[in-house]
Amino acid sequence: MTTPSSRPVLAAGVRSRALVPRLSGSLVHWVSGQWQRRGLVAWLLWPLSWLFAAMAAWRRLSFRRGWKSSTRLPVPVIVVGNLTVGGTGKTPTVIALVGALRALGYTPGVLSRGYGATLPRPTEVSPTARPDAVGDEPLLIARRTGAPVWVWPSRVEGGRALLAAHPACDVIVCDDGLQHYALARDVEIAVFDHRLGGNGFLLPAGPLREPLSRRRDANLINDPYGRTLPDWPDTWRLTLTLGDAWCVSQPTLTRALPHFSGKRVLAAAGIGAPERFFAALRGAGLQIETLALPDHYDFATNPFDGVAADAILITEKDAVKCVTWSDPRVWAVPAEAALDARLVSLVVEKLRGQPTV
Repeated sequence: MTTPSSRPVLAAGVRSRALVPRLSGSLVHWVSGQWQRRGLVAWLLWPLSWLFAAMAAWRRLSFRRGWKSSTRLPVPVIVVGNLTVGGTGKTPTVIALVGALRALGYTPGVLSRGYGATLPRPTEVSPTARPDAVGDEPLLIARRTGAPVWVWPSRVEGGRALLAAHPACDVIVCDDGLQHYALARDVEIAVFDHRLGGNGFLLPAGPLREPLSRRRDANLINDPYGRTLPDWPDTWRLTLTLGDAWCVSQPTLTRALPHFSGKRVLAAAGIGAPERFFAALRGAGLQIETLALPDHYDFATNPFDGVAADAILITEKDAVKCVTWSDPRVWAVPAEAALDARLVSLVVEKLRGQPTV
């Protein structure tokens, strides 16, 4: 006898309609796998990585020597970014950092490039904005924090616009932009996931945008598997916990994750590393089928049409693009980041210009 949790969630017709997202997700997974080892593909691309490294080094040197100008805003700037390609957990980190700073008496604002944003000028992100206009991550940050969030490719222009509109802001948290040297910064936090620096090669032979030797103030490691932290200075674990799910078609309706135990559950994620989301759900005791979508998947077409599932669990980043859907099976699962108190202390001491111990 087939139990509800063991029956196929994706029917044959649905599998064919989901083929393009699956193929895209599989390609990303394959590339990520190649970047974790120094195999044939990595070595074939290795000469190109030296060219990329030379270009990156020249750019850093240009700003360091003053050949290119770096602008300092009138308030301190914290950059939360990564040295690798792909999602590592920056958005939950930014949300948690905004909350920590606010609890200490600061009035933070947030800057973001806004992936896929289509704007004519620096723009503040309204909680009711369209994700295709401002980007899914800035919209999620605005909704979760209530802080002013501004989007524009030039972080300097975006920061000036933010401060002009919100002069009470006394610190800016930059979502991504570790390599955006045109904006001077006071604190740099690099976020890694369980893949760390991969095979240690720069693009395109590996996942690194810059060498691991690049200076930064702190490292956060987002590893759901709980492995030993790397022996890097000022490195802490980024702890993400899943909160109660809320129904996308009825946001006031919430359910704890054990509610979905024993049901036919499809977990889908259009984030940089969907397996982290799936692993966290399995860690919560759920048996799931999975659908890995490309990062920043726009949900212009519904990949869940005809899915024979009792519940479909997605990330909040994906949910901001599905709020008009009427499918009561789709639930968003929030991820809450817990920051180590020593990291928060380091950030505050640097903002105050005091030496850290």
